[in-house]
Amino acid sequence: MHVLTLPLRLPLLPVTGVLRLGQVIADEAERQLHDPARIRRELEDAQRRRDAGEISDEELARFEEQATSLLVSPRTTVSSGPGEEAGPDDNRRQRHG
Repeated sequence: MHVLTLPLRLPLLPVTGVLRLGQVIADEAERQLHDPARIRRELEDAQRRRDAGEISDEELARFEEQATSLLVSPRTTVSSGPGEEAGPDDNRRQRHG
């Protein structure tokens, strides 16, 4: 059956490829944004900058609040199927077709 529909889908394959690439990039950006190790490094750097007098206590508190909100904010999820939300390992799902 897939062989019969391939000629109809063939012109759309570049578009679906670009859309899939965009989704992969968005997933990776979301993963990096909420990466606890990255956030911890940035918090340590902000603490070092405050200790060196480069930023004020208020700026450090603001930065800590923003970083903490990244850790506790819900991540956007990709639907795995009808009525399902993607789990942490579902971001790298494979399409068959």
